[in-house]
Amino acid sequence: MASISSKIRKKSSKLRKKVLASTLALSLLAPAMVPVVNANGNEDLGYVDPTNNMNPGGSGANTATYRVPADPSTGQPEIEAAKKGVLAVNGKQFRDLNGNKSLDPYEDWRNPVEIRVADLVSRMTLAEKAGLMLINTHTPIANPTDGRYVKEDDNLIVKNNMRYVIFRQTPSVDVIAKYTNQLQELGESSRLGIPVVVTSNPRNHASTDYTNNSEGSGLHTFWPGPLGFAAARDAEAVKEFGEIAAKEWRSAGIRKVYGYTADNATDPLWARIEDTFGEDSELASDMIYNVINGFQGEKLSQDSVSITVKHFPGGGARDNGLDPHFVNGKFNPYPTEGSLLKYHIPPFKAAIAANVTSVMPYYAYPSNDSAEQGLPWYSENQQFEEVGFALNKGILDFLRNDLGFKGYVNSDTGAVGNNAWGAESLTAEEKVAKAIKAGTDIISGSSNPQLIINAVNSGLLSEAEVDESITLLLTERMNLGLFEDPYVDPQNALDVVSNPEAQKLADEAHLKSIVLLRNDKNLLPLKDAKLQKVKLYVELFGNGVNKATNENLKQAIKNHDDSIVIVDNLEEATHAFVWVKPAQSNWDNNPRITVGPETGVADVERIVEIQKTVPTITAINFISPWLINQIEPNAAAVIATYGTKPEAIIDVIRGEFNPSGKLPFAIPANVDAVEKEVGDVPSFAEEEYADYSYVSKSGDKYEYGFGISYNQGKAIGKPDHAGEIGKQTTNKVEYN
Repeated sequence: MASISSKIRKKSSKLRKKVLASTLALSLLAPAMVPVVNANGNEDLGYVDPTNNMNPGGSGANTATYRVPADPSTGQPEIEAAKKGVLAVNGKQFRDLNGNKSLDPYEDWRNPVEIRVADLVSRMTLAEKAGLMLINTHTPIANPTDGRYVKEDDNLIVKNNMRYVIFRQTPSVDVIAKYTNQLQELGESSRLGIPVVVTSNPRNHASTDYTNNSEGSGLHTFWPGPLGFAAARDAEAVKEFGEIAAKEWRSAGIRKVYGYTADNATDPLWARIEDTFGEDSELASDMIYNVINGFQGEKLSQDSVSITVKHFPGGGARDNGLDPHFVNGKFNPYPTEGSLLKYHIPPFKAAIAANVTSVMPYYAYPSNDSAEQGLPWYSENQQFEEVGFALNKGILDFLRNDLGFKGYVNSDTGAVGNNAWGAESLTAEEKVAKAIKAGTDIISGSSNPQLIINAVNSGLLSEAEVDESITLLLTERMNLGLFEDPYVDPQNALDVVSNPEAQKLADEAHLKSIVLLRNDKNLLPLKDAKLQKVKLYVELFGNGVNKATNENLKQAIKNHDDSIVIVDNLEEATHAFVWVKPAQSNWDNNPRITVGPETGVADVERIVEIQKTVPTITAINFISPWLINQIEPNAAAVIATYGTKPEAIIDVIRGEFNPSGKLPFAIPANVDAVEKEVGDVPSFAEEEYADYSYVSKSGDKYEYGFGISYNQGKAIGKPDHAGEIGKQTTNKVEYN
């Protein structure tokens, strides 16, 4: 039987073309058009009332709309209306968004975006502008009896004029589509018909933070986490992921990602490392560039999902892992001269080169107890203004003026409220005014537009300054095509995420993400002849593990490869497979990376007992650079995973795929090494503690880029060749 490795080499190019073509075709499906009847094809103006010309919906569950398909020969874009009329002008059709039965400049898709936006800004009241500058979590009605997931008098959309919402639930995509359609109905029903931008955190990975963590009917394709992509060193796969995920998200009406994370993982204690692409800024830059290019395309369009890259100017520079969600982690320290520009800014340069739509600053402020960083000084005596990045004019001016960012700035949730570090003494209105004057355009975590209104009316802020932000925000949704067609088809959303070819590409990425760290006496792979003698004991270790989760893992292995004989008792086994999945909470600000009870692994002694009883394949899921000195020495083989499917691990164990992944960060040697490490530089920096990296029982140093395979022996990526490790990526792009 041909190995999975050879199958991938032969089929992946063809498969990629097939899946991208098929998902695009599915994403373009929509209900049949109800034709417009004009007495005279050359008439200047015709009008259609959509309530009399709709495609049937269904008991309020599906939004009924009047739809005009795109016609490339005339330039006609697809338009769709549910609550207001459609204008016919010289054979072309336009949504009558303000309901005045006249074609206004902002409604005319033939106009340049800047003209449309300027016209709309001139028509908006201050209250409408203030609402547009807020974003907060919006929760649909659970299990509605009438098919309505959104109240018709919804506070955020109707009363507060908000047009950005964060969606955090995980229903099937058809339910999401019905929910987003109902939000868009409310937007269309408003005075000016401004559509809603629905936002979500990433949904295609298994993670302690990410929302979607399994495959299933109506759910998104399941890919490795960002660290897994970094371990695979395959930026082209990241771009493909972005293209596929964008089609899935768009089909359900989610048009903006709160992600991805451009932070550089320079402090091993930081609890948000699993959101990053590792500790090498060059590799992270490649990954960020390609994931943005995948989701957004070369330029923002009706086919795009916009990206909010985070957390500028880099959240990874921490002090003993303390996070600025909490007051004791409220500052970013830079003890190393030039570390900010050298190690933390490059991924954001890559994001800007990819035309990222928006940037999210972190909660922290830059500490003046830092070495020289090479940015313009705040004053003669202060390198930085010690105020949170979302309120920090010097930092945001650097983003726009020095780095050339042209999009909008989206604050982190609460960063202009209770977590506005350095501005605690200001009133709520003063915080909002300071943030907007500094360059922040959306306030996250607030649903109170009155704060902005009060700031303008009291003279803290001018309406002209508000208009600068509104112009950027409206430009995004114009380019996304939402003013022409914000509606989606729930059945089409199910069809798009049910594409098996897309999951095959995701499965390939899972395989490439696995890192083989040790393989004593060539225990692996367990090919057929060797497997005949194997009776495998399987056990899972981690937070929330119980008998049911262990049985689920065993069943997944059996379903994937029924040639593996699994035994229930260690006494019957010849070999064992243990999967250790430590966890670290973001929300208690008590950083720890020792594998043990404090990270959810209650019985380390049991792991060691198994390892000493039979040759044990030990897989460790790295969402942080765990201290593995207790569970590595007695293992017969060690595998690193990053939100990986168990089926992919089994394929590597069986030799169906030759492991090729490389560590996206170094593994610390011990607690002493962690205490001595320098929090603003990667492990391979010359300023870093010399004996930082763990040395395995077999004598290998688990430094950045280490990984072995079955036929090539050791494959170590030298730190000063970090870019060489990434040469499997797409063509190099200069991000300056």
